[in-house]
Amino acid sequence: MFNVLVIDDESMVLDVLRQFLTLLGYSVEIASDGHEGLRMFDSRVYDLVITDIVMPEIDGYSVARHIRCYDRPYTPVIGISGTPWLLEGDMFDSVISKPFDINILTSAINSVSHFPPFS
Repeated sequence: MFNVLVIDDESMVLDVLRQFLTLLGYSVEIASDGHEGLRMFDSRVYDLVITDIVMPEIDGYSVARHIRCYDRPYTPVIGISGTPWLLEGDMFDSVISKPFDINILTSAINSVSHFPPFS
């Protein structure tokens, strides 16, 4: 089973992503902020991280930077943001805009991961 970590400070986004990814057969864990997300990432191996970019204190950039500097730097990271046009650098394997269509998320997952493709 593929392990996905979803980090977002909006509980509705966490719930929707957990339900959708679970229906696709993934094992999903959620974190409601960057601190919790980093603690979880450091204690378990994930095949994919999906993180909100704009969060208080530890934002998605910091999450991605931590992952890239950790002992698993090739873990795919998808950033989700309401302001993707403001993004800089290449910390993320893919970035999708909020609100997002589930098909866009599925395409992003298929393009950055070694998961079996879903349509």
